[in-house]
Amino acid sequence: MRLWVCIALLSTVLCASAQRPRVFQGAVRAGQFVRDAAGGAWDMLRAYRDMREANYIGADKYFHARGNYDAARRGPGGAWAARVISDARENWQSGVSGRGAEDTRLDQEANAWGRSGGDPNRYRPKGLPSKY
Repeated sequence: MRLWVCIALLSTVLCASAQRPRVFQGAVRAGQFVRDAAGGAWDMLRAYRDMREANYIGADKYFHARGNYDAARRGPGGAWAARVISDARENWQSGVSGRGAEDTRLDQEANAWGRSGGDPNRYRPKGLPSKY
């Protein structure tokens, strides 16, 4: 009888401890997503700063694609951050800047191209310094 009680208790302990890794793995995945999202936001900010520093006519699509590309390479959290930031920026700019719907559409195309893993150099204008 004692053997069966010990086996039952041991089984209960093993089953209970077997559930903990799933919860722990979920917390780790959530933490990774948040870390990727923060890194993706940083990548987007870095691309924006480079675009402002370069001040090169016709290079905005390249920097849009590059920021989204760098952010998406971090993982799902980075891709999410890139999409949220890009959409918010385009929604805000479409109401403020006078560049029109066509420019917004082309910016979103460059954003999606970068997020999907496309080479940002597709949008790189000739003459842009190699620093960027």
